[in-house]
Amino acid sequence: MKENPIRSSAGIPVLLGLLAVILFCGWLIFHGASTQQPLFAVLGIALGIVAVFCQFGLYMVEPNQAAVLSLFGKYIGTVKENGLRWNNPFYGKKKVSQRVRNFESGKLKVNELDGSPIEIAAVIVWQVVDSAEAVYNVDDYESFVHIQSESALRTMATSYPYDQHEEGQIALRSHAAEISLHLKNELAERLADAGVQVLDARISHLAYAPEIAQAMLQRQQANAIIAARTRIVAGAVGMVEMALAELQKNGVVHLDEERKAQMVSNLLVVLCGERATQPIVNAGTLY
Repeated sequence: MKENPIRSSAGIPVLLGLLAVILFCGWLIFHGASTQQPLFAVLGIALGIVAVFCQFGLYMVEPNQAAVLSLFGKYIGTVKENGLRWNNPFYGKKKVSQRVRNFESGKLKVNELDGSPIEIAAVIVWQVVDSAEAVYNVDDYESFVHIQSESALRTMATSYPYDQHEEGQIALRSHAAEISLHLKNELAERLADAGVQVLDARISHLAYAPEIAQAMLQRQQANAIIAARTRIVAGAVGMVEMALAELQKNGVVHLDEERKAQMVSNLLVVLCGERATQPIVNAGTLY
């Protein structure tokens, strides 16, 4: 089922013409009654009934709206011209909004790729682009969009971990652009048969489920501390190596292996300690 645009007549001239016919019918009825010629009255009544029936062919089409026309269950076409329009009075008319719409899904509780329960929600921006498919391919296209959006969000959430555990791994929390594109493509595939185009899809809420939130927070803090300590130690080792190399190169002092080890120990304590160290000044000899 694909959209078939058809033309319609301008409604205002048709309305004015029908009002003129109704006035003429009134004059015929009055003239037939006054002249006692029932033929005029019968003709006026018949024309009046036809004119009133033709008024059922008038309908309004607003901007960014489409009117889907059908005749006894058969799809005829779609009218998108704005204003007051007129078509065959026997046509059934169903109006479909083609404005851009958005909604936020409810917070869904799902298990991410690693099996941890999380809460996730998304904002979906969509628009009807094929009115015939929206009306005839699905029973209720608005409900269809909402249900399929939640289903696509669940499927997407189970495909990625919450946090990035490996270099280059896509995660829900750290790769917003990639996750949004995946969700958009997943929705576009599901909603294509309903004549709906997905304009944007972004995660609006992402968090661990309450029952594991505290444990996951502690794990994140531990990972952050380990990463920070690793960087501090790596920097400290490099500084110690540079200090020993400069001392030996310039011949400032000659240290045996034992004194080098003691110096390395002291420097690492100073560089890696969380608090400021209190130096002890040796007033005697080195040995």
